[in-house]
Amino acid sequence: MANSVPAIKQEMLDAIGVGSVAELFSQVPTEHRLSRPLDLPPALSESELRRHLIETLSKNQTTEQYLNFLGAGCWQHHVPAAVDEVVRRNEWLTSVFGEPSSDHGRNQAWFEFCSQLGELLKMDLVGMPVRSWGVAAGHAIRMASRITGRDEVAVVRAIDPERLSVIRNYCEPIEMPSHLTVRLVEFDPETGLMDLDDLRKVVGERTAAVYFETPSYLGVIEHQGAEIAAIAHAAGAETIVGVDPISLGVLAAPIDYGADIVIGTTQPLGVHMNTGGGVGGFIASRDEERYARQYPTLFISITDTTKEGEYGFGLSLFEQSSYGLREKGKDWTGHSVYMWAIANAVYMALMGPEGFKDVGELILQRAHYAARRIASIEGVRVAFPSGFFKEFVVDFSGTGRSVADINKALRAHGIFGGKDLSRDFPELGQSALFCVTEVHTQADLLRLADALSEVVAR
Repeated sequence: MANSVPAIKQEMLDAIGVGSVAELFSQVPTEHRLSRPLDLPPALSESELRRHLIETLSKNQTTEQYLNFLGAGCWQHHVPAAVDEVVRRNEWLTSVFGEPSSDHGRNQAWFEFCSQLGELLKMDLVGMPVRSWGVAAGHAIRMASRITGRDEVAVVRAIDPERLSVIRNYCEPIEMPSHLTVRLVEFDPETGLMDLDDLRKVVGERTAAVYFETPSYLGVIEHQGAEIAAIAHAAGAETIVGVDPISLGVLAAPIDYGADIVIGTTQPLGVHMNTGGGVGGFIASRDEERYARQYPTLFISITDTTKEGEYGFGLSLFEQSSYGLREKGKDWTGHSVYMWAIANAVYMALMGPEGFKDVGELILQRAHYAARRIASIEGVRVAFPSGFFKEFVVDFSGTGRSVADINKALRAHGIFGGKDLSRDFPELGQSALFCVTEVHTQADLLRLADALSEVVAR
């Protein structure tokens, strides 16, 4: 490397007034600095290294090789080839901030993302995406706190533990002046629905918002949404609803049952699983100033130009974001998942309203068919059989086998089983969360049922 030449190193040290490279690290305590050479493996040639990496990576088994029923926050949906083709174009891969020629086209594409998602949600105000569903939830809760001036949030306990962890991070430690207290609301172990009596006990004059999801982390469609929203509003709190947008072709939009702020994931909208990456989140609300002024995200606006029929696209409310105010912004947004917004926009445009309806109905039919086949296996029970979308809880307690053992046996059949819930939700026994989407055929579902029958019979 050019800069490793001793003369160039010395020139750089002289330029900054430092005698040696070691002086650059003087602020690091001695006990934290390695005092011996790194114990590195023998150097390999390029061809040897490539072969070594291929052999190492071949130990992994992917969802292309195995039949996959894992979901729980990152789902295997079909991504049309056109989505990948558009996203890989150089206009997107090389577009950066600050060049008017590239900004205009990029802003138009982002506007299409926001406007299409707004149509799907029946909401007028949609910000640019953030890093994940959990980040969107954390931002929305802080928005509600600023709007109401309150410092508590009620969160349903039937939630992804990782998402809850992110929410707690956004609510900050108790020592911080802007700390928000998270109060968990129980769910009914028989139905999976929120316990409304417990909600009434938790909600009070300090509650900034009530947060719940539909479908929930356990797959349950929370049909008590209007009652939950009424309880929140009666206490002067905001109602925040988390939603999987691909369900909105068949389920009511959260605004229809009282949501004030809607958040969720963008990953099902044309984004591959990418080893757990690409799980962006969105925030949406009514187009009211009290909401707009509290968003931490960027907005994209459209306006007329001097030429009739021609429009311009640009950033708006930039000054209230961390891009405009840095640490004094509404919350720290930082670099986000804006490239995935292009994929999301292309996917939504390809699908259209009928496409969302068709894929939603297909997922419902296949998921319920799979649940019925699995429930017919002796000792196996589907926990919440009447109201789920694409994920459902399967209880193996009656088989005398643990989920870990069953999933290990399924892998021998070339199948990834459901997410083990036994540690995070012990009250559900030896239960797993299975996911069925439009990518699963009837043959796939029969293969799963047959494999489960064989595994639990051992």
